[in-house]
Amino acid sequence: MGTKIKCLCGDVELELSGEPMAHVYCHCADCQKAHSAAFVKVAMYPTDGVKITKGKTVSWSVLRTPRVTCARCGTRLYQEPPGFPVKGVNAYLMPDGMFKPVWHQQCQHAVAPIVDGLPHFKGYPAAIGGSDDKVAW
Repeated sequence: MGTKIKCLCGDVELELSGEPMAHVYCHCADCQKAHSAAFVKVAMYPTDGVKITKGKTVSWSVLRTPRVTCARCGTRLYQEPPGFPVKGVNAYLMPDGMFKPVWHQQCQHAVAPIVDGLPHFKGYPAAIGGSDDKVAW
């Protein structure tokens, strides 16, 4: 059995199974608009590693990335980036201490520099199909 997470009202439950591909901070314009935030904590799992086990969800997009939310409270549960076989789980829903970030991505859209010792990729790292170009902060 994997890790269970819930939306903020508790109506929707997800089960995360297997190992995440990566825990990252995403600075893309889509995440910024969807969350009204400078960046978002994301736990990337293979598509079949995230299952809705309870509740009703709805899907919507701000710019282009489909996002799945609780139909009742609107909690953003995960996103499904076009062209990537992943579900990006919103890591603020994960148990304390479970999120272990390894990089920042889409820093070309960053609102402000963040200096924290992690790699800061202009787009995506080569590990997930990007170029490994970094920003110099």
